[in-house]
Amino acid sequence: MLVAPSILSADFGNLQRDVEDICKSGCDLVHVDVMDGHFVPNLTIGPVVVTAIAKVATKPLDIHLMVKNNTFFVELFAPLKPEYISFHIEEEKHPHRLIQKIRSLGIKPAIVLNPHTPPESVEFLLKDLDMVLLMSVNPGFGGQSFIDSVIDKAARLNKMRNKLNPSCLIEVDGGVNNKNIQSLKDVGVDIVVAGSYVFKHASKEVAIKSLQI
Repeated sequence: MLVAPSILSADFGNLQRDVEDICKSGCDLVHVDVMDGHFVPNLTIGPVVVTAIAKVATKPLDIHLMVKNNTFFVELFAPLKPEYISFHIEEEKHPHRLIQKIRSLGIKPAIVLNPHTPPESVEFLLKDLDMVLLMSVNPGFGGQSFIDSVIDKAARLNKMRNKLNPSCLIEVDGGVNNKNIQSLKDVGVDIVVAGSYVFKHASKEVAIKSLQI
């Protein structure tokens, strides 16, 4: 299991320290939540802050767009060369076109599904994706409780993925901890995003290692 701590739960007064800490503690990716205050009721960070993160992070960036006007934000963050850029299927009218655009920029494209969105919504896009991110909380704020139905959803997506594009990864974001990590692994999840669990733990290294099962 790969672990991508979400900097949404970091101490923004000591952001460099926290980003360096999770990288030294063995994380696999640095998850960056970009919210515009329109698609979700929260406003987070723009390219100036993410550029600063990219300069100190020694692990690849995993940028999760929770925005309207996805194409604008893709072009804004593409120069940082993150490993992944993911966008919400619920917001994008032309997802295949945007997938192609992200890939043309040398970045791995990913699609995000909100808790209520069925995995079948990406069936005809799976062959063109590097990752599908399943939200296990409602997007917008950190520290929420895990929505148990994502386990069945991930299992359904795993069957579809294995049939159509076995190399496409499954990521889960929200409320992940050492109590539900085994259930996620059992249904084929490859990457977990963990914010509060990692950043509020007495040891970021212990927290990350407890998820890398």
